[in-house]
Amino acid sequence: MERHLAKIVILTGAGISAESGIGTFRDKGGIWSRYDVKDVATPEAFARNPDLVYEFYNMRRAKVREAVPNAAHFALAELEAARDVVLITQNVDDLHQKAGSRSVIHMHGAHRTALCGACGARWDAPLEMSRRDVCPECAACSVRPDVVWFGEMPYHMDRIAAALETAEIFVSIGTSGNVYPAAGFVQQARRFGAHCVELNLEETEISDGFHETRRGPAGEVVPAWVRQIVG
Repeated sequence: MERHLAKIVILTGAGISAESGIGTFRDKGGIWSRYDVKDVATPEAFARNPDLVYEFYNMRRAKVREAVPNAAHFALAELEAARDVVLITQNVDDLHQKAGSRSVIHMHGAHRTALCGACGARWDAPLEMSRRDVCPECAACSVRPDVVWFGEMPYHMDRIAAALETAEIFVSIGTSGNVYPAAGFVQQARRFGAHCVELNLEETEISDGFHETRRGPAGEVVPAWVRQIVG
């Protein structure tokens, strides 16, 4: 197989944005060590205390707007310009787009959009979201962050499944390997014959499922891997 010409499917997680100042979730000192997921990232939490959920995501949205891409984001944009790439991210930041990636599948939603819980409309999210906001399409007071909460189905799963079935190379970057369905992507891709590569700071629970693993900060290992692919 000529890997430098292959269709490449890439999954990115919180680790790729850590060097841009976007906190990870499950590491020591990560976001879920400071906030209880049950209080800010479930439909039940939003129904119980919407003001707290708005406050949490307003804080996260402001942090993301200030962040700039790092070398790993720019390297993947370079790869997309040179090869046939499908880029899937678990992240809700827009650092891939800021770096120049044109087609990003946000399986967990995005901070930059708001969602109407009544009619499903989406629009650019304000910096500060509150329960007073109304949907520009149906005027309902059902505005929420356009992110996938625990207990909800990730977005674009049909597109992702089709990409994994046709991948010749599958690459997982900066993911914990703890969150499904994303943690199962390596097995799906491998089942269809993909060469599977993990680029991560440390070993994960799914590292054994990859043909090849490379350890180190995303800003170092991702550009090095891209240089090998692009030449």
